[in-house]
Amino acid sequence: MKKILYDSELGHITFLTNVRAMRYSIKIRNEAIVAVMPENGSEQFMLALINKNRDKLIRILENESQRRLFLDESSEMQTHTFKLHIFRTDRNHVYVKLNEGVLHIACPQQMDFKNEQTQQLLKKLLIAALRREANRVLPLRTHTLAVQHGFSCANVKIGKAKSRWGACNAKGVITLSLSLMLLPDHLIDYVLLHELCHTVEMNHGKRFWILMNRVTDNRALELRRELRNYQTL
Repeated sequence: MKKILYDSELGHITFLTNVRAMRYSIKIRNEAIVAVMPENGSEQFMLALINKNRDKLIRILENESQRRLFLDESSEMQTHTFKLHIFRTDRNHVYVKLNEGVLHIACPQQMDFKNEQTQQLLKKLLIAALRREANRVLPLRTHTLAVQHGFSCANVKIGKAKSRWGACNAKGVITLSLSLMLLPDHLIDYVLLHELCHTVEMNHGKRFWILMNRVTDNRALELRRELRNYQTL
């Protein structure tokens, strides 16, 4: 069952029933609330649960909206290898050039930055540049750290993960998010070392954190806390 209700404060709320759901849960997806209920769940109980958490949900939705990336001429972004520069031009089409540490995105004078298609295009161009640079820089840096600290990894690739900085599978293949290019250098190294440590210890047990401290000069937890201040693209 799927049902959508509108709330003046919370916006559209999608109610879903799931045969595998054992409890009621409230999730935020694409800046909207999704309420998941067991198969024979009570809509009234779910509404009461939403109202009970109304203030918290409003704050989360506001934060989600503020975090949404908006690109225009005033956008300032310094990545690991380039600075973003969006500007208007007399040309009638968009063109992109990465030169001497600056990603230039030239836009026609009449382009409406508030248009959703414009935003999708700009983000696509930015992500493409980040991906190229991530492929150029991150695997090499990972292998450099591996040699420095005595690790061995089968392969390093740039993936599409939107919620994780990186991952390491049982075969020693490390997958990194292109969002790493938005982090300071020392936090990039922290994530790379984190995944390299997983080539030895696959879980986050005591031995993993002992190893992490060894390769970060006992700063593993400090760096972990600092990383929480950043979000993937």
